[in-house]
Amino acid sequence: MRKHYLIEVAQNDQLVVFCPSAILQEKEVTRIAFGSRSLEVDFIPHPDHNDRISISREIQQVLQFPSFNIPLHVFFNNQTLIIGPLVGIFTAGFTSLPLEPIGDRTQFFSKLLSVNKTVGALPFVFGEQHIDWDLETIEGYFYHNNGWQTVNIPFPNVIYDRLPNRRCENNPRLIKVRERLQKEYLIPWYNPGFFNKLDIHERLIQDETVAHFLPETLPFTSFSSIEIMLFHFGHVFIKPKNGSLGLGVHQIIYDKHSDDYFCRYQDQNGANRLRKFSSLERLMGTVFANQSLENMLVQQGINLLRCEARSIDFRVHTNKDDMGNWHVSAIAAKIAGPGSVTTHTRSGGDIKTIEEVFSSEECIHSKERLSNAALLLSSALDRQVEGIIGEIGFDLGIDRNGKVWLFEANSKPGRTIFTHPELKEFDLLTRKLSIAFAVFITEQSLIHPKELFK
Repeated sequence: MRKHYLIEVAQNDQLVVFCPSAILQEKEVTRIAFGSRSLEVDFIPHPDHNDRISISREIQQVLQFPSFNIPLHVFFNNQTLIIGPLVGIFTAGFTSLPLEPIGDRTQFFSKLLSVNKTVGALPFVFGEQHIDWDLETIEGYFYHNNGWQTVNIPFPNVIYDRLPNRRCENNPRLIKVRERLQKEYLIPWYNPGFFNKLDIHERLIQDETVAHFLPETLPFTSFSSIEIMLFHFGHVFIKPKNGSLGLGVHQIIYDKHSDDYFCRYQDQNGANRLRKFSSLERLMGTVFANQSLENMLVQQGINLLRCEARSIDFRVHTNKDDMGNWHVSAIAAKIAGPGSVTTHTRSGGDIKTIEEVFSSEECIHSKERLSNAALLLSSALDRQVEGIIGEIGFDLGIDRNGKVWLFEANSKPGRTIFTHPELKEFDLLTRKLSIAFAVFITEQSLIHPKELFK
């Protein structure tokens, strides 16, 4: 079983490490490492404590170990005792404001980094401009004692990708940074990219364990394909392949009695609209006049469960833990705003706990169905998608027959559901797990490096 050890700095300059005698009885160690720095030292049993490791000021300076007085894990590799993990959180959008160094995402990062003591890891935030390639150091942003401070530290054991959008992800300069850290320095990188809706659908539809969760989804090719789907399902959704936050989603409904077509969407001013057309061609020519339909997909409409005559879907978060196992870490119900095509709060949607939506017996069954689906889907994405995945946010629906459907999988899920006061503990759990997974990745990089970097 892994243990945490408090790392303390002794006021001497000897190249000596005092550590619990149990460690020295089990392992032969001659070096100590922190991130990409290591040093040959002498190891001596700690005379006073079995729960801490003492290093000298000289060792601290060589390792560039910050004095934050937090417990960390220890790992062993080639007679080296490794303290950490040092977890780099890679992002963009830094400012010159001391109290808001990462702009409007500063609060999120301060909360994310604040789990360090309970997880036994040392996370920091950085961008490409903070890397000194010559010295192989990073000016890392740490959140300590309720404030931000920068410390020069070595390259980390593992990197957690928190780039804010696809524009940053596709930036050639940032791509080069990621490739260099992964390939030249062999640093594992998890949650490396945003999902493409159609690509994820095409991968999962081939996996028989989860294919039954997927609504029929096609790239837009012609009006006739929409007509066929409307004939079968009564309504369809047209979505951007790379969309997020519900932006650009349109619902098209066909009324076979009046032979009319309706389109529900949010206009450029943020107002929810419902418009009626006599033909699909007229609808498409009006609503999508200035849009490139080549970047859109068409998805089967589902008759979802409703609350107060409004559609409900569910956000289900899954995370891997420090043993690399998937867990459902949060479930919330999202109720569509009046006249809205999506359940997003920006379109007037409401967030509720699942207990607020269902009776006690229905709640148990619904939680079980949603959790089972999310865990199956997480494992399938692990098999089907390249890179190391540590967290996913699923948008799932339950139809009126109780069947679960997958609408979307998000590799960098938003956190709006955690504004609900009764979901605060799950907010903390998802943050803990997202950093705890770095412990597992660090350990695997030492034990099975070829498997991790295949």
